[in-house]
Amino acid sequence: MKVVECVPNVSEGRRPEIYNAIAQAAASVPGVRLLNVDPGQETNRTVITFVGEPEAVVEGAFELIKKASELIDMREHSGAHPRMGAADVVPLVPVSGISMEECVELANQLGKRVGEELGFPVYLYEFAATRPERKSLADIRAGEYEGLRDKLADPEWVPDYGPAEFVPSFGAVVIGARKFLVAYNVNLNVTDKRWANRVAFDVRERGRMVKGPDGKKIQQPGLLKAVRGVGWYIPEYGCAQVSMNLVDLDVTPVHVAFDTCDERAQARGMRVTGSELVGLVPRQALLQAGEHYLRKMGRSPGVPEADIIHTAVRTLGLGEVSPFEPSERVIEYILAPKRPLAAMTLQEFADETSRDSAAPGGGSVSALAGALGASLAAMVANLAHPKGAYAKNRDELEAIAVEGQRIKQELLDAIDEDTWAFEKLMAANRLSGEEREAALREATLDAARVPLGVAEAGPRIAELCGRVAEIGMAASLSDAGVGAAMAQAAATGAAMNVRINLKEMADDPEAAGRLDRADAAVRTTGEIASKVEARIWERLGRSSQAEQG
Repeated sequence: MKVVECVPNVSEGRRPEIYNAIAQAAASVPGVRLLNVDPGQETNRTVITFVGEPEAVVEGAFELIKKASELIDMREHSGAHPRMGAADVVPLVPVSGISMEECVELANQLGKRVGEELGFPVYLYEFAATRPERKSLADIRAGEYEGLRDKLADPEWVPDYGPAEFVPSFGAVVIGARKFLVAYNVNLNVTDKRWANRVAFDVRERGRMVKGPDGKKIQQPGLLKAVRGVGWYIPEYGCAQVSMNLVDLDVTPVHVAFDTCDERAQARGMRVTGSELVGLVPRQALLQAGEHYLRKMGRSPGVPEADIIHTAVRTLGLGEVSPFEPSERVIEYILAPKRPLAAMTLQEFADETSRDSAAPGGGSVSALAGALGASLAAMVANLAHPKGAYAKNRDELEAIAVEGQRIKQELLDAIDEDTWAFEKLMAANRLSGEEREAALREATLDAARVPLGVAEAGPRIAELCGRVAEIGMAASLSDAGVGAAMAQAAATGAAMNVRINLKEMADDPEAAGRLDRADAAVRTTGEIASKVEARIWERLGRSSQAEQG
């Protein structure tokens, strides 16, 4: 599925009945999913986030702009945030299955329609910009709403779409295609925005104007690329903030912006007390931050994802001025399908497996076994990681823990995916005629895909358990051995599920290939796990398991 995110900023943040109605105009379009509505009292601005397939998102954005023009009168607007229109900026962001080039085309489609059907001036920015000087939103918005009449009269600022005419009640709208932009504010222990501005000028890419050797003013660049920023005071929070737009997280991640603000604030006699994310944030931004701070503490980042996110939230102080709940603010978490089986307690999962329903069955149980094996590899690595006696292997222990966590999560996801694939197979069985034949083949291959992935994870889990048994703590040998045994059980059970699904399709080349891969995974996992277990039994003082008799 192609998924596009749209993050309109509208010039109303004080009247819920207005900004909620504008958000609902987008949400009412079939295929649009409204994710977040984040109003600001002092800025008098609301950041709205919704996602969907391309056509639905473009339609939703058009309806939002139309509704904003009906409910907001820019002649009456005031707020701390720069703005030039009722629907001020409408960016389109590729999320999955779609390129930036395709989003540029969508931005042009939307801009053309707004200009022609609504009669508003439209400027294109970022990747959709029609000329270099219009790439930056700040450059387009210079002069804001109050200077828009003169800007439209300037031949250099003819809109990309729509008339070069001032519409007093609406202003103009900026539409574009961009990467994830994170609106991020760092809180200071002062209430004077001038002090916040000093830090903002230190860190933002544009920097500040200073006197040169000849006495003329020159631009002195700031410390961070791809960062735009200004200082302001927010009475409702009781603190000044360095308000930033991080326009390319590959260039300047969230934690780098936070740490740099902290350094510059301390250099000026201030302290950073926390920070605020406005709207939604990509999962990777918080994972990078959490891993960064764990390493600074000398801890392994090979811990569960929830722990990494918690470290980021606490270290960045994201809950200082308002609650921060990752499940409601991280875009991937909001879009992720519910996983009812993986979310069960052990008691609930065992009870559900034992009932007379076909799912969860052997495929889901095999995935769980593999996840537990990978978890044990990570655990053994993490136990040794902080101890001085294992310092020479610390990097390898960390890598094992990180990989173990990755495999663990993939296989936990497979618990529900196996059941979903089985349900699709049952649905295909209920069809008739030619439609049934084609659907049944695809559903059968898909039902084998999930357990095949579990089986092919087996060799690597066993390898991780074997290696961590060699370089980890002797007291954890049995844990590594159990992990290797779980890997073998997972691969064997998953391969059985592949075969029971595909045994009637052995003449189908694609099915035959998957059967061969499953068999190979079982053999390889068994060979590795057997060697690991034999070595562990030897170190435990028994030459083989059989001697325990």
